[in-house]
Amino acid sequence: QVQLVESGGGLVQAGGSLRLSCAASGTIFSINAMNWFRQAPGEQRELVATITSGGNTNYADSVKDRFTISRDNARNTVYLQMNSLKPGDTGVYYCKADRVRGSPFRSPRDYWGQGTQVTVSS
Repeated sequence: QVQLVESGGGLVQAGGSLRLSCAASGTIFSINAMNWFRQAPGEQRELVATITSGGNTNYADSVKDRFTISRDNARNTVYLQMNSLKPGDTGVYYCKADRVRGSPFRSPRDYWGQGTQVTVSS
């Protein structure tokens, strides 16, 4: 069993910065892509950023040039550095790990974190 725990959320003024962390724990052999999603009240969950096992990144247009996703494979941790925050960035941010393997002999599965609240005030 694998658990993802997010941290780093909070209340910040527009123009400020936050860094989110997501650490995966448990028996982990490998993880493919790691992702950050967010969900605003009354809205659909949306993909914010993705980083592959090889380090390639993709971002939603709304956050490109402001957010940076990175990962530390040795610690099974993914980060999201958020700069120049806007009120529209407010929401619950979720970490997702794709195709996690507990051993090389087991089929992979995806895991979600519990989410961390980010609130940007104007």
